[in-house]
Amino acid sequence: MAIDLLLLAILVAAIGIGWLLGRRSVHSAGGGSRIDLPSQYYRGLNYLLDGRPDGAVDAFINALEVNSETLETHIALGNLLRKRGEVDRAIRIHQNLLARPSLPRPQVHQAHLELARDYISAGLLDRAERLLLDLLKESPEQRRAAQRHLLEIYQSEREWPQAIDIATQLLPRKSLLGGSAPREPDGAGGQPVSIALAHYYCELASDCQAEGRLTDAGKYLQQALLQDKQCVRASIMQGEVEYAAGNIKQAVKALRRVRQQDPEFIPETIATLRKCYQELGDTRALRNYLKDCLAANPTAPLVLAVAEDLRSAEGVDAAAEFLSRQLAERPSLRGLARLISLQMDEAGGKVRDNLGLLQVLVERLIAERPAYRCGHCGFAGRQLHWYCPGCKHWGTIKAIRGTRVD
Repeated sequence: MAIDLLLLAILVAAIGIGWLLGRRSVHSAGGGSRIDLPSQYYRGLNYLLDGRPDGAVDAFINALEVNSETLETHIALGNLLRKRGEVDRAIRIHQNLLARPSLPRPQVHQAHLELARDYISAGLLDRAERLLLDLLKESPEQRRAAQRHLLEIYQSEREWPQAIDIATQLLPRKSLLGGSAPREPDGAGGQPVSIALAHYYCELASDCQAEGRLTDAGKYLQQALLQDKQCVRASIMQGEVEYAAGNIKQAVKALRRVRQQDPEFIPETIATLRKCYQELGDTRALRNYLKDCLAANPTAPLVLAVAEDLRSAEGVDAAAEFLSRQLAERPSLRGLARLISLQMDEAGGKVRDNLGLLQVLVERLIAERPAYRCGHCGFAGRQLHWYCPGCKHWGTIKAIRGTRVD
């Protein structure tokens, strides 16, 4: 990647100032003796004048003397190069710092932390982990920063037990009055660590659920709700686990809890709720519940769920009439597609062919649009993900609402 003029200007200034600071004591002791900048400095200027910025950067890096007064310049330069994607150069700068035995221990620890960040950016997670674990033992000042970066590593490698251990250490301590301190954004994505911790337990529960270990999955989900009682994912999974275990009423209780936690996730509970109420032989209760939810929080998925129940209970005409009323108030592509499907069941001949073509066009429009979006960074996709790959937040991706997409 080419180096821009702003970076080179910073380098030129930093080398000159850093060298003068590093030789200030010599100047004072020598009674005004002349101080020469190193040959690497002039070599860097020649590279710059010749239009070879990469060579200029390397020369300037070699020219900047390492001492306690120029440490911050090295750190700032390394961070800038890392952010620009020049990870190899950033690593070389920070390794150069660590090769100087004269630096005070706090500055050595700072260089260790920066080098660990370089390794994370380069994907060398094992090396970063070793450095960060050493910092946990040796540097109380860098301990919290090291824990946050370890959390980032364990998340990306899906090492959930280790992530839980580190996240638990990051939890705010209980206050003397018996309550907990305010939730701090100590999670790897800047969220309160308790939210991330709840999802780590959900990840373990998901693994157990896939292996058929429903009792273990239930225990992990209870832990998730202890960490974050508003964790919608834990409630949804708890409903699925209880249903699979044959505990239908407990499943219904867990799934209906979502309405109080975050009503925008109600559509994600409908499929399992429908199976639960069918097992209980009380589909009317489901229909009444969904109508109440729709009145309080109208969304296209809820409209479709109520329409499906009406079709089963009262027939196609009742469902189509309901959908027509809802579309008049809240236009929706998915609602329109379902209405067309219902009318095709009753149509024949040319009318059915035309409706079929219209349905294909509407479904193509739906397929071209994302169904879910992160409320924090705007990342969008076709499926619900509990972890946003954009901002690294947990539980912020929800179904998109609005006439253009739902």
